[in-house]
Amino acid sequence: MAQLASLLKAEIVRLARKEVRAELQALQKASSRYRTELAALKRQIKDQQRQLAKQAKSGGRAKPVSSDTAGEDEDNPRLRFRASGFATLRKKLDLSAADMGKLVGVTQQTVYHWEKGQARPRASQLQNIAAIRKLGKRGAAAKLAEM
Repeated sequence: MAQLASLLKAEIVRLARKEVRAELQALQKASSRYRTELAALKRQIKDQQRQLAKQAKSGGRAKPVSSDTAGEDEDNPRLRFRASGFATLRKKLDLSAADMGKLVGVTQQTVYHWEKGQARPRASQLQNIAAIRKLGKRGAAAKLAEM
């Protein structure tokens, strides 16, 4: 009888830990998403404060800039990144993850993380990706051979 009670207790503890682990993972994902959103909002506030300071310096003569185009220049357009688009680009250029990593200047593992949506490239890496988008298969192969 005592053995049955200890087995039952052990099973209850195991199931409780399993449930807690599942809940904890969901909370960690939500927390990570919230931190990302907060960082984006902080960047947006910083950009808007810079614009206000510019307007104050020019005496309010500068035209207001919408939040959609904040931080954009004609020379440096706002670059976007989609994991599926990046994976499609790599397949279109017929490159392995290692080769794509060499072109962008990152590791093969980083390329996989970008494609799975587990990570996002930095601004400098986005510029490299934008340059690669303009290449065709031959151009990408030539650039790899050059390296």
